[in-house]
Amino acid sequence: MNASTHTPAITTDATTSRRARVYRTEAVVLRRQDHGETDRLLTVFTPMHGKRVLRAKGVRKPTSRKTGHLELFAHSLLLVAKGHTWDLITQAELIHPFPQIHEDMLRANYAYYVAELVDRFTTEHDENRPLFDLLVATLQRLDSMPKLDVTLRFFELRLLNLVGYQPQLYHCVNCSDELQPVTNFWNHVGGGVLCPRCGEALAGSEELPLAVFKLLRFVQRSDFDTVLALAPSEALMIQTELLLQRYLMALLERNLKSVDFLRRMRYQATQPL
Repeated sequence: MNASTHTPAITTDATTSRRARVYRTEAVVLRRQDHGETDRLLTVFTPMHGKRVLRAKGVRKPTSRKTGHLELFAHSLLLVAKGHTWDLITQAELIHPFPQIHEDMLRANYAYYVAELVDRFTTEHDENRPLFDLLVATLQRLDSMPKLDVTLRFFELRLLNLVGYQPQLYHCVNCSDELQPVTNFWNHVGGGVLCPRCGEALAGSEELPLAVFKLLRFVQRSDFDTVLALAPSEALMIQTELLLQRYLMALLERNLKSVDFLRRMRYQATQPL
């Protein structure tokens, strides 16, 4: 057998090896950290590879062509080369820039909150395509729609479902009786709603106003367009927001930086000039 018969096999093996070291993926930038003099480490969420920490080499240089494609919350298409410690972003092409999020402080803070929740509730390499789709859709809604609070409540309940912590809103988490439209009780540890009999007897439970109970059930079972048609009072939305945020932080066993910042913003907005 002459040497020429071996050449295609060698070339094919080399090509296959290169392809194995490089992959293409969509990604949303959740968090970033400066690394060295000109690099950044980006925590991204992807549809097929889950959460990853990637190195963007030279991205902080004024001449870098990748900078605008790797901003916080950017939805981009990446070409990534596998590395020893961190995989390396070699190319980036922006899909959605979300300009309103970057220009409006309130929208930006809500996006921080969404990104922080996805970051905290996921571990590296765990694939979750539905969560990626929810993340992209939520950022698009925060970038373009007026009902930001409704958008966040929808996101929170869908996130909890996709990461395995959907609250039980239809049967008592203690006795399993079907819940009735009355003043029930909420319990973080139990992961949902208690009937009046169980709630009154169980320490750590809090009364759940009927309006909040109905809103939670409606948002949990409805699609986004149906939820968007809601026009709940500001007081009801705040009650629901605080309950869900307490539940989320109880699950994570830690405070969220974005929640603290949002509360400071709300407090400052209520103060006289």
